[in-house]
Amino acid sequence: MYGKLLGETVDAVLGSSNILKNAVGFVGIIVVISICAVPIIKLSVMSIIYNFTAAISETIADKKIVSVLEQIGSTFKLLFGIVTAVSVMLIIGLTLVIKITNSGMMYR
Repeated sequence: MYGKLLGETVDAVLGSSNILKNAVGFVGIIVVISICAVPIIKLSVMSIIYNFTAAISETIADKKIVSVLEQIGSTFKLLFGIVTAVSVMLIIGLTLVIKITNSGMMYR
C-alpha cells in the first residue's frame, strides 16, 4: 500500500522535473538565439554598408580604394557565414544535450 503510493509520488516528481528541465532548456535556446542574433545582424549590416560604399565611390574614387572596400565587404560576408554556422552548431548542441538527458526518463 505505502510502496505503491511512494512509487507514484516519485514518478510524479520525476515527471515534473523533466517538464521543468525542458522548459529551462527551451528558454536557454531562446537566450542563445537572441545573443547570437546581434553579431549576425551587425555583420550583415556592415557588409551591406561596405559594398554600397564601394558601389557609390566607384565613380569618384581610385580603383584601389574601391577594391579595398569590396574586399572588406566580402570579409564581413565571410565572418557572417562563420558566425551563423557556429551559432547553428551551438543551438544544435544544446538541443542534443536536452534530448540526451530526456533519455534517462525512458528507463523508469
